[in-house]
Amino acid sequence: MKQLFRLTALLAILMAGTTSNAEEDARQLVEMPPMMQQHMMSNMRDHLAAINEILINMANGELDQAAEIAESRLGMSSLDRHGASHMAGFMPQGMRQAGTGMHKAASRFALKAEEGDALAAYAPWSK
Repeated sequence: MKQLFRLTALLAILMAGTTSNAEEDARQLVEMPPMMQQHMMSNMRDHLAAINEILINMANGELDQAAEIAESRLGMSSLDRHGASHMAGFMPQGMRQAGTGMHKAASRFALKAEEGDALAAYAPWSK
């Protein structure tokens, strides 16, 4: 019976923590035409696939390949491929800034990976 009480108390604490996090969620729905929404989702899925491929190449010591994927699919040179100029008009400023930051970080990563230093490529402070 004591264990059941402890388990119930633990679950109550965990659920209370989750509730407070949900109340602090400041995200907002970004309205856009369905075709643009599908295009953005496709881009985001490709970003995740690219990150997976980059990590596989990094694990295999193939830094040049990781750099090429990072720059061509995530970096600043990927903006035209993803139709970023068309999408930007639908995004609030914070969303545009987050996206631009991600693309810039991918380009910095690519430069470090091309130099052949895996640890520097992983470092978030690499600029």
